[in-house]
Amino acid sequence: MSYVIDRRLNSKNKSAVNRQRFLRRHKAHIQRAVQEALRSRSITDMDRGEQISIPARDVSEPVFGHGRGGRRSIVHPGNKEFVQGDRIPRPEGGGGGGGSQASNSGEGEDDFVFEISQEEFLALMFEGLELPNMVKRHLQGSDSFKRVHAGFTSDGTPAQLNVVRSMRTAKSRRLALTGGSRRRLREAEAELEQARAVGDMQQAYALEAEIEKLRARIGRVPFLDTYDLRYNMQRKEPVPTSKAVMFCLMDVSGSMDQQIKDMAKRFFLLLYMFLQRSYDRTDLVFIRHHTQAKEVDEQEFFYSRETGGTVVSSALKLMSEIIDERYPTEHWNIYGAQASDGDNWNDDSPICRRLLQQSILPQVQYFSYVEITQREHQSLWHEYARLAERYPERMAQRRIAEPADIYPVFRDLFKKRMVGA
Repeated sequence: MSYVIDRRLNSKNKSAVNRQRFLRRHKAHIQRAVQEALRSRSITDMDRGEQISIPARDVSEPVFGHGRGGRRSIVHPGNKEFVQGDRIPRPEGGGGGGGSQASNSGEGEDDFVFEISQEEFLALMFEGLELPNMVKRHLQGSDSFKRVHAGFTSDGTPAQLNVVRSMRTAKSRRLALTGGSRRRLREAEAELEQARAVGDMQQAYALEAEIEKLRARIGRVPFLDTYDLRYNMQRKEPVPTSKAVMFCLMDVSGSMDQQIKDMAKRFFLLLYMFLQRSYDRTDLVFIRHHTQAKEVDEQEFFYSRETGGTVVSSALKLMSEIIDERYPTEHWNIYGAQASDGDNWNDDSPICRRLLQQSILPQVQYFSYVEITQREHQSLWHEYARLAERYPERMAQRRIAEPADIYPVFRDLFKKRMVGA
């Protein structure tokens, strides 16, 4: 069996293969460090690398010592303090680094600290996540194609040469051209044995000459001819693709103070980074709303300071209109994520439920609602809860009370689900 070992060096002159092996070995420590980092990071540094600290005891390598065996007594030379039979007292103060007071004895090791890159940090952050209920659809005018086998041809480039088919054709040609000669050769060899058995040497000499000619004739047929070469022929077929759009709906009304808005932005930034990293064909539609909803770009969605009253249904109406206008359900996987503090005009919450039930949920693959508050749930949460109970596969709602809840809630909403679960 052959083994291929990648010994290319990374930027710090360390083996990339060894680094990946180390990351796999200490994956549990690293994942805990990533989760701790996400709890305290601000929006601006969400995607940078991280320093990971691992206890020294967890990075030690097992060592096998080979002794000489048996029982032996020895006193090493240069020993001026002890003789055979002396008892060595235990050092007071223990190992270094563990106590609260200074000590002049003992030794120890600091925790092992290393830094993971941005790419490694993001890979661990989004490991095990996916968009639920993603369906592959055949798109008209799709630019995604795959090449499929469409038979063989006698013309082509060397890279397309099919060795097995060529050898099979060559064997068939040789059998066709030499079939008669091989059959006569077998007959002549049988007659030669019979002639030698009866002592007919004249007949034997004639048969030996004929056998020699037949073997020469068979040998002149080339093992491989240009006629035998066969090349793979391929054609392009359109590929059913997973094309998705994510609607991000964020409440920016006056009841959303700066801390709540910051947590909502961090949630949506996680979602934005996850989609940009994991899915190539995913559109993002950003909608901000107070009493009125407006579709905005990424910059305005995360950094605009506009505010006002609260009418949540305006965002849902705009989402429904955009779906009808730009994203037909037969071509797109549609997702929605909404973040709010739960405050809404009381008469508007039943309207939100009806809009979701009648216009949005029948068209989306998954809709998630995140309520960012430490207070009791408001009317909007209770209206949505009725739908989440009725459509558990299409809708989910979670609560975020503090920044430390953002990442766990995000992972819970978009974790991989078992098929049929």
